[in-house]
Amino acid sequence: MKKFLSQAALLWSSVSAGIFLIGYNIGTGSITTMASAGAEYGMTLTWALLLSCLFTYALIIAFSRYTMVTGRTALHSFRREFGAPATLFILGSMLAAEAMSSMGLMGVAVEAVGEWSRPLTADGLGFDRTLIALLFAALLGYLSWQGRQSYFEKILSIFVFLMGLSFLATMFVVTPSPATILEGLRPSIPGGGNAFVIVSSMVGTTMGAILFIVRSILVRDKGWSIADMRLQRRDARVSVGMMFLLSFAIMACAAGAMPGEKIDNAIQMVRLIEPLAGNVASSLFVAGIVAAALSSLFPILLLAPWLLADYRGRRCDLQAPGTRLLIFAGLLLSLVVPLFGGRPVRVMILSQTLAAIATPLILIFMTILLNRRRIMGPYRPSPWQNAVYVAVILFSLAMAGIGIAGIGRLF
Repeated sequence: MKKFLSQAALLWSSVSAGIFLIGYNIGTGSITTMASAGAEYGMTLTWALLLSCLFTYALIIAFSRYTMVTGRTALHSFRREFGAPATLFILGSMLAAEAMSSMGLMGVAVEAVGEWSRPLTADGLGFDRTLIALLFAALLGYLSWQGRQSYFEKILSIFVFLMGLSFLATMFVVTPSPATILEGLRPSIPGGGNAFVIVSSMVGTTMGAILFIVRSILVRDKGWSIADMRLQRRDARVSVGMMFLLSFAIMACAAGAMPGEKIDNAIQMVRLIEPLAGNVASSLFVAGIVAAALSSLFPILLLAPWLLADYRGRRCDLQAPGTRLLIFAGLLLSLVVPLFGGRPVRVMILSQTLAAIATPLILIFMTILLNRRRIMGPYRPSPWQNAVYVAVILFSLAMAGIGIAGIGRLF
């Protein structure tokens, strides 16, 4: 028994960084984006999700290898090698995107719970939205106050497990046909509607630059060196594999339960899935939305202190007064949409598009660093690895252009 527990602890330690990325990556931004894609266009955009996940795997490996060889994190290295102005631009763009994301995350979760609870109240209006938002904020505040990364990883694993179970179970109830799924692997962008914004935001939520910046910090904090490359690759496979599976499940749920619908808010998702799949599937879907929101909001609250400390080349003290003040400010920001109104799905899609726009510069900087002999020595990328990085940069530039064009169409 002791041997089993020891092996289980070792396995958990080897994939906990990947679990952290899943918790951050698969939030209500992914839900709203993937649900919008599935509802409006069926499974025709599966190719964009698959390609984004493959590129994400390559980039996780690249950013991890840089930190494992040099012992430095990405953001601090950008400041050392490319100067403060360019790095501050990157830092500002990431914080702005995450600020919008936190507002949308809480808004989507509150809307979903409020709609789901309508039959449970005498007036048919559901639980009070303000009270729901404050309860979620209080829970996140309590969890964040603990100030221990190992504790955070355990809580995130619970959220990720609940989220995965909910969406996969719902998918099997309302899954589209295999022919429809296979058709989605053929690259194409449907005409009309918000297809350009949705494709760009799919890329933004899957391979957003902040994911790789955070990965670099996690690898440093784990103390992994180049000798741990095999361990790191396994962790990356777990992370990216789960990202694809859960995102695919959300698309399939929407394609099967909400075909032809335009998703503008979380209430629509709950209302559309219930008549087809029943109360159980609707409740599972809402549980997945809430778990996804909390699993993303939790690490997002840590991003501002993490990134600011990383910019200065320091480790973040999660129990320091300044860190807790930034976390409290993040909690207040997340309450903006639930308390003052707005369209959280639109906010989420725009935040993911902003993330896609910021990605190319970060990828260019990291590719340059990886190829500098004085930094990487014999661990510089091979020609085929550089070809992959160039392909990813071109892909991210194309997605950024698509996102800009799509925002222009919306406004």
